[in-house]
Amino acid sequence: RGGGRARGGGGGGGGAAAAAASPAPDARPVVKQLQQRGIEVWMISGDTERTAAHIAAEAGLHAARVVAGVKPAGKLAKVQELREAGAKIGFVGDGVNDAPALAAADVGIAVGSGTDVAIETADVVLMKSTLHDVVVALHLSRVVMRRIRFNFGWAFGYNIIGIPLAAGVLYPGLFIQFPPMFAGA
Repeated sequence: RGGGRARGGGGGGGGAAAAAASPAPDARPVVKQLQQRGIEVWMISGDTERTAAHIAAEAGLHAARVVAGVKPAGKLAKVQELREAGAKIGFVGDGVNDAPALAAADVGIAVGSGTDVAIETADVVLMKSTLHDVVVALHLSRVVMRRIRFNFGWAFGYNIIGIPLAAGVLYPGLFIQFPPMFAGA
């Protein structure tokens, strides 16, 4: 979310101050993309309930998925509560207050413009400060894991066939022997 604006009166006549917070510009499409993938999106914030409700509404989050006015221990407690309910947790944060929750999540994701503590605590650090990179990182991780599974399956199958052939399993019955180069390949 972006920073606030403040206006104040000058001189000796009294004054007023107002602050406004807004979500990151790409928050709404990112929340929508995550929800379309079947991911429950929560907002756990230290902001006041009113500010958090405004940001959540702008981002397209349902009010029931907003926890506001919490300190770092409250963020950690919510992560642990969701985990105990059986959820896999990916936590995105950028501040010192997010560090305990980043550490407790299955995957802690820090944005590149975050504090050093958040960056050091997180498992993944996004180089840019755009939330869209959360979706990109999720997609990339799924593609990489799919490739790892494919390669593992292929190598396992190859070894089930190749090792016995290289060891000479066909020699006793058929007198077929493979040269050492085949075993090396």
